[in-house]
Amino acid sequence: METTSRVAGESAHGAPKGTQSTPEGAPVARRTLDGYLRAPFPWYGLDDAFTGARWLMQVAQAADGTVQHGSIGHGDEPSIRPEAAAGAAADRERFAVVVTIAANPVRHSGDGGVLEATSVSSAAWLAGSGLLSFTWPAQMDHVRRGEWLDQQTETAWELADDLEGPDWSTLSLPVDGEPTDFHYRESEFGWILAGSAQNGVHLGAYGRGLSAYGLAFSVVKDIRAYE
Repeated sequence: METTSRVAGESAHGAPKGTQSTPEGAPVARRTLDGYLRAPFPWYGLDDAFTGARWLMQVAQAADGTVQHGSIGHGDEPSIRPEAAAGAAADRERFAVVVTIAANPVRHSGDGGVLEATSVSSAAWLAGSGLLSFTWPAQMDHVRRGEWLDQQTETAWELADDLEGPDWSTLSLPVDGEPTDFHYRESEFGWILAGSAQNGVHLGAYGRGLSAYGLAFSVVKDIRAYE
């Protein structure tokens, strides 16, 4: 089984350390092109068959400034407002987020140590925690949501570390035109995908409102177009 750990630079809530957060605990998107341009790996998004809006989210960096992973959004920018989660606004939200993470057999930390390798499980963890960051059950106040989010995040972590378990199925989707097997999971909050591309990256994805079954992924030709 692949080993994984919480990706360096991630907090318990899935946001890169140092990223500002809203009072509800969701990361504020750092919509700067800089980090994306400095990444030593290609970025992935939905392929050209998707004609909706595309938008930058955030990147996570190691202590030495190396970009480790990042996310690109497609469709409606999701809301985490509790009133939206229970009403028609949430029903209209149609979005998919693609997470790209460098596939490294060994990662060095900023203090000279060695971290566990990134894996498909790492991509699953990032996708699962990302979906949770846009989920807020309507009946919860801010305090209770923090407790709920901690519990659900830990569950997402455990599920990501057991991709061969009964909670996951297999879904084949095109990546750069090639059929690729993904680990796939649905929940009441949305869906999650995790797999690998052929050029040294792992891919995670999550969304609501858009069916995962019709998606295809490809390298982003010009990340500047997403700004």
